[in-house]
Amino acid sequence: MFGIENYLGFIAAAILLNLTPGTDSMYIITRSMAQGQTAGFYSVLGITSGILVHTLLAALGLSVLLANSPTAFMLVKYIGASYLCYLGLKMLLSKSSNSIANSLSNDQHVTNQKDVDGWQIYKQGVLTNVFNPKVALFFLAFFPQFIDASYAYGMLSFLMLGLTFAVTGFVWCLCLALLAARFSTRLRENPSIETMLNRISGVVFIGLGIKLLTEQG
Repeated sequence: MFGIENYLGFIAAAILLNLTPGTDSMYIITRSMAQGQTAGFYSVLGITSGILVHTLLAALGLSVLLANSPTAFMLVKYIGASYLCYLGLKMLLSKSSNSIANSLSNDQHVTNQKDVDGWQIYKQGVLTNVFNPKVALFFLAFFPQFIDASYAYGMLSFLMLGLTFAVTGFVWCLCLALLAARFSTRLRENPSIETMLNRISGVVFIGLGIKLLTEQG
């Protein structure tokens, strides 16, 4: 089907890989715990959109350039690491407020400001995933194992596998966001805990940025 071999095996492997903690998982968990269920949902949409971008790049063959060019790899890696550190510093330096507790108690009222915040979180999720070169290299290394080399439309095979990976990832990440938000709801009812969670999230983001920066290609 579409030049894909052992499709069920790919689905099983994709689920296992999604369950493996990584940068995306930590981003979703910290967003959900620090800002609630709605923020977690937007972060999941952002990460999933980033996966779709990588799928398109791999299908078009542009990711091959990233894999074969050390300069391109390092450039994307520095951008991704710098962005994560920026998010971390922004959360560490932000002034404390009771916005989370207030938004929880009035969750049924959606405001324009909340829409803007959701859009920002979504964009940050996209950038966090897109500027992680490891994801692009993973796609190039993992997907071809399930594609028939003689199939004339390899781009279609990449797209199908990428969409499958995105769907399985979306389901898992959504569960992760809901669980993290539910677990932290009582904690976030205390305004002082909100500030602490923001600080912890900031440290985590900076740590992820440093980890990405120091990883070997």
